[in-house]
Amino acid sequence: MEKSGKFSDYLFAKMGPPNMTAAVHGTELPPKTTERCDAPLELTGYRKWLSDNLMLLVTLSGVMLGVILGLSLRPLQLHEDSIMLISYPGELFMRVLKLMILPLVISSLIAGSASLNAKMNGKIALRTLVYFATTSMFNAALGIALVMLIHPGNPDLHNADDRASDKRAVKLLDSLLDLGRNVFPDNLFQASIQQAHTVYLPKPSVLHSLNDTANDTAVGIVHGVEAQRQIPEMEPVVLVRDVQYRSGTNTLGIVFFCLVFGTVLGTIGQKGQVVVDFFAAVFEVIMKMVTCVMWLTPVGISSVIAGKILSVDNLSLVMAQLVWFIITVAIGVVIYQLIVMQFIYFVFVRRNPFKFYKGLIEAMLTAFATASTAAALPLTFRCMNEKLRIDPRITRFVLPIGCNINMDGTALFIAVASIFIAQMSGMVLGFGELLTVLLTSTAASMSSASVPSAALVLLLVVLTAIDAPVQDVTLLFAVDWFVDRIRTTNNMLGDCYAAAVVEELSRKELMALDAAAVNYQDMPAGTPNGHHVGLLEGQTELESPGKCQLNDSVVVDMSAVMNNVNLQQEQSNRRV
Repeated sequence: MEKSGKFSDYLFAKMGPPNMTAAVHGTELPPKTTERCDAPLELTGYRKWLSDNLMLLVTLSGVMLGVILGLSLRPLQLHEDSIMLISYPGELFMRVLKLMILPLVISSLIAGSASLNAKMNGKIALRTLVYFATTSMFNAALGIALVMLIHPGNPDLHNADDRASDKRAVKLLDSLLDLGRNVFPDNLFQASIQQAHTVYLPKPSVLHSLNDTANDTAVGIVHGVEAQRQIPEMEPVVLVRDVQYRSGTNTLGIVFFCLVFGTVLGTIGQKGQVVVDFFAAVFEVIMKMVTCVMWLTPVGISSVIAGKILSVDNLSLVMAQLVWFIITVAIGVVIYQLIVMQFIYFVFVRRNPFKFYKGLIEAMLTAFATASTAAALPLTFRCMNEKLRIDPRITRFVLPIGCNINMDGTALFIAVASIFIAQMSGMVLGFGELLTVLLTSTAASMSSASVPSAALVLLLVVLTAIDAPVQDVTLLFAVDWFVDRIRTTNNMLGDCYAAAVVEELSRKELMALDAAAVNYQDMPAGTPNGHHVGLLEGQTELESPGKCQLNDSVVVDMSAVMNNVNLQQEQSNRRV
C-alpha cells in the first residue's frame, strides 16, 4: 500500500496542479489534457499521398532530371573533364551506397538466420534456391523464344576492325569452378576485398630460353647461315589455367559464412543472444543511414545517368544499329515483370500482385539508375520491411542471397545476346545449340556478380560453348550501359517476389516459431517444466542451477503448436 501511495503522489505531481475551477466546487480534478495536444494531426487527401510517396517522387525526379540534363548537354560537346565533374556527385553517391553493402549483408544474414532454427533455415534455403533456379531458366527460355521470333541479328552490323585474331579461352567449367572457390573462401578477410577467377597464361617452356640464347649468338651475323641453324623454329603458344585473385568483394563467400555462423549461433540459446542483438542493432543503424542517404537521390542519380549519356560517343548511331536488340530485351523484361511475376505472386500468395509491384517502384528506380542490385539492396530492404510488411526474418535471409545468385534479367540478356551475335555471323543454331544456350545462360547468370556490366564477361562463356565469335561482344559495349539498367530491375524484382513467395510457403513454420516464442516467454523461471527451484542459503536467483540451464532445455510441444496453427489458418480461410 505504501508503494501504491507513493506512485499515485508521483502520478498526480506529474499531471500538474489541480483545476482551480473544480476546486471551487469542492472537487479537485486534473487539468484538461485535451486543451494542449502535441500529437500530430493525421493527414488526409493529397497531403497523405504526398507524404507516403515523397521518396518515390524524389527518386523519379532524379531519373528524369538526369535524362534531361544528359540529352540537353550532348550538343555542347563537353570536354572529358567537364563530363567527369558532372559525374562526380553520382560517383560519390554510388560509393556511399556500396559502402553499406558489406555491413548490411553481414548483419542481415546473421540476425535473420539466427532468428530461425536450423531446420527452418534449411527449408527456406531449399525453397529459395529452387525458386531462383526455376525463374532463371524460365527467363533464359523466354529470351531464346523472343530472339528467335524477332531475329534482331543483322550480318551488316559486322565491323571488320572489331575482329581480332586471337580467341579468348573461356569455358563454362572454369566459371563453375570459380563459383565454388568463391563460395568457400580460404580467407574471410581476403574475401572482403578480392575474389578468385581463372585466367589462361602462356605455358613456360625450355625452348624460350633456347630462343634467347640463339638470339644472342646471332647478333653479329644476322644474315648468315649459322644464325639460321642456331635459332629453332617458333613454338606455338600453349595456354594453361591459373587461379588468381582480382579486386572486388567476394559476396558469395561472405554470404555462405554468415549463413553458417548465424545458423549455429541460433542453436546455442541465451549464450549467443548478445551477439544476435549486436548484429540486429547494426542492421537498424545501417537502415537509418540509408534513409538519410536516400534524400541525396536527386543529385546522385541524376549525375550518374547524365554522365553515362554524355560519355557515349555516337548515341543516335548506336541506338539505330542495335534498336532491335534493345527492343527484344525490353519486351522480355516487360513480359516477365508485368505478366509472369504477377501470375506467380497471385498463384502462391493469393493477393493483388500489382499492389506489391507498386510498393517496389522506388527500389526499381534506384536499381535502374545504379545498374546494380547490390547498390539498391539497402533501399530494397526499406521497401520490403516498411511498405510491404514482409517478415524481416525472410527478407534478411532471402534478399542478400538473391542479390548474388538470382539474376533473372541477366539470364534473359545472355540468352538474347548470344543468339543475336550468332545471327550476325550467319550461324544456324539447331536444337542442341539452343539447349546449350539455355543451360549455360542459367548457370552463368547464377554465377554473375551484382556489379554493372558483369553479364558481358559471362556472355563469353556462352559464346564459347556454341562456338560463336567472341569478338563481336565489343559491339554490345556501346548499349550495355542502357540494357544493363533494364535487366537489373528484373534481378531486383525477382529477389523481392522470391521473398514474398517463400514467406507464404513458410507461413506455418513462422507461426509455429512465434507460438513457441510466446510459450517460452510465458514459462516461469525454474526447471524446464516450470516448477520453481528452491534457493539455497546465500544463493542468488541467477546462481540457481535451473535458471542457468533454462534456455538450453526448454521443451515445447511443437505438435500441439502446429495443430493450433492449422486450426487458425482453417478458420481464417473459412472467413475469407
